[in-house]
Parts: sequence; C-alpha cells; structure tokens
Amino acid sequence: MTDSLTAEIPVTAGSRPRHVAIIMDGNNRWAKQRRLAGVAGHKAGVKAVRSSVETCARYGVEVLTLFAFSSENWRRPKDEVSALMRLFLIALEREVKKLHRNNIRLRIIGDRTAFNDNLREHMARAEALTEGNDGMTLVIAANYGGQWDIAQATRSLAEEVKKGLLQPVDITEDHVQQRMCIGDLPMPDLMIRTAGEQRISNFLLWHLAYTEFYFSEVYWPDFNEREMLAALNAYAGRKRRFGQTDDQLEKGQIEKGQIENNQTEKVAATGSRT
Repeated sequence: MTDSLTAEIPVTAGSRPRHVAIIMDGNNRWAKQRRLAGVAGHKAGVKAVRSSVETCARYGVEVLTLFAFSSENWRRPKDEVSALMRLFLIALEREVKKLHRNNIRLRIIGDRTAFNDNLREHMARAEALTEGNDGMTLVIAANYGGQWDIAQATRSLAEEVKKGLLQPVDITEDHVQQRMCIGDLPMPDLMIRTAGEQRISNFLLWHLAYTEFYFSEVYWPDFNEREMLAALNAYAGRKRRFGQTDDQLEKGQIEKGQIENNQTEKVAATGSRT
C-alpha cells in the first residue's frame, strides 16, 4: 500500500460505508492457477479475511459481513466441504481471541442445524466471548442464503398472526426486516464481490436493495489492503440518491445515511429482531 493511496480515502465519515458486505470468491481458481488442491485456496483466503477486518476497522466501518459458506455450497465435493468445516473450526479457535482483544464483536448468521454439535458449540462460545464488545461488528454468514433468511422471517410473522398477536394487514417492511438475521444492524452500503463475477448468489437479498456494488477482478486470497482501499475509494465517489434526483441532493433535501438512520430509529422504537 502506498501513502498516496491511503491519502485518497476521505477523512469525512459521511463518505465511508457504515456496513460493507463481501462475497469472497475465487479461492478454488486461485489454487488451480498454482496447481494446488482447492482447500489451499481457502486456507490462503484466511489471510485476506484478516486484512479486510483490520482495514475496515481502521477506516471506521461499523459492520463487515463476510459470505463464508452458502446454503448451496453443500453441493460441492464432500472432501472439500469437510475441509471447509475443519478450516472454519480452526478459524474459530484461533481468530476469535484476536477479535476480542481488538474489541470486535462476532456474529454468525445462517441455519446452524446442518453443522455438527462441536462446531455449533464453538460458534456459540465465540459469540458469547465477544458479545460485549462495542467496536466493529464482524458478521460471518455460514450456511446462509438470502431466500432462507426471508423465509424464516416470514415464518416468524406467521406465528404471530396465528397467535393473534398481529394482523396480516398490519405487516410492513419494518416487521419483516426486524426478523431478518441482521435486521438490527445498518443496511449494507457497499457490497464487494471478488474474482470478476457479477452476481449476488443468494446473498443478503433483502438487505441489498439500495446497496452500491463493487466487482473486483482479484481472486479472494489476493484481496489485500490495497484492494480494499480501492473499493472504499470507489464507494466514496458514488452518489447515492435513494430515489431522489440530483437537484434534490444538491439542495440538501436528502443527506447520506438518512434512510439508515430512520431504520435505526424504527428498530429502537419497536425492539430488535426476535
């Protein structure tokens, strides 16, 4: 990283994303280029995770969400899935204490029922250790799918309707969001996908409605601090309208973050997700 690149990052908080979400793609292709087994790419990708966490924390990002394992990834070869589960367990054992020392809170989202008891226990232990931290929040999406997230939220609402606690006509977007896995956190401002792919692959479908997308050609193991800063610089140059016109933006009729602030106020007024 060069000093000039660092200087390009604006110092004003308003030009930085509060929430960055990343689809970490290209581990297998990185390994294949080097004639290595696919799991070698996933192991190399851990270094990129550390770099992204450190960089986002340093530049004031409040939430970093990483798509670690999708609900569709179970279709991969069994030996690769087994290796990924071992790697996930090792990462939980080795990295969580570092997160805790740096005041970073860890949250894991997704359907945990498919994981074995040992892995679920480590997940719960890691979250409990960092629960009181008030620095950046690191969200790991594991066995997660955006469609699953919406379905579990609607099931929760259906239960309330069944019990007579809520009328169908009264259900709003806020009710749904409060029951999403990260419905109590700011919506993603910036979504990054590596390895040149330009799709969202069932990731945070509800949450990405107004998110800025950034697609990097770099394979995930090579996504270092310089690449992250390039993404943050690109975001700083975007003009987020939220349905408004350029004239309205220039006249100050909408400010960046207004929608997120309104959502935060609604969550505070009605309580966080159940």
